[in-house]
Amino acid sequence: MALPKERIYTTEDIYNLPEGTRAELIDGRIYYMAPPSRQHQDICFSLSRKIADYIDSKHGSCKVYPAPFAVFLNEDDANYFEPDISVICNPSKLDDRGCNGAPDWIIEVVSPSNPMNDYILKLYKYQSAGVREYWIIDSGNQTVTIYDFENQVLAQRFTFSDTISPGIYDDFSIDFSQLNI
Repeated sequence: MALPKERIYTTEDIYNLPEGTRAELIDGRIYYMAPPSRQHQDICFSLSRKIADYIDSKHGSCKVYPAPFAVFLNEDDANYFEPDISVICNPSKLDDRGCNGAPDWIIEVVSPSNPMNDYILKLYKYQSAGVREYWIIDSGNQTVTIYDFENQVLAQRFTFSDTISPGIYDDFSIDFSQLNI
């Protein structure tokens, strides 16, 4: 007997989900997302604010977009991401639907329901699409894993007591011990 064929979904299927349903689409497969915890939101808000304040202080052109914000990494209909934080420095990638192409910096806060998505699937997708830097924040273990693809520095691990400098900015650092999380 033949095995049933797995359905391949598209971004149209994502947009047709019931109102309020959060999901991502990776290689035609839908991954539903649980509502974020309060701590998850505290981390995202604190980091978004710090990054945006830095960019504003430098009169920079980059923009910070916290989730939900659509990222279409490739020009295909089989991938749709909602990173927790996206930093986009090229305004031509932005339209009313979201970001078309790779953001410069993506931050994901690990979801307890599907950590392998952040550590494996998204890691591969973000790197191959040209994301310059990718941070994975694991609040349960209080660690930050950094992939600086642009400078070919992979898997640097920090703790919530460290001060961390993103590779895409020369004079910016985030003291995780001072974040309100």
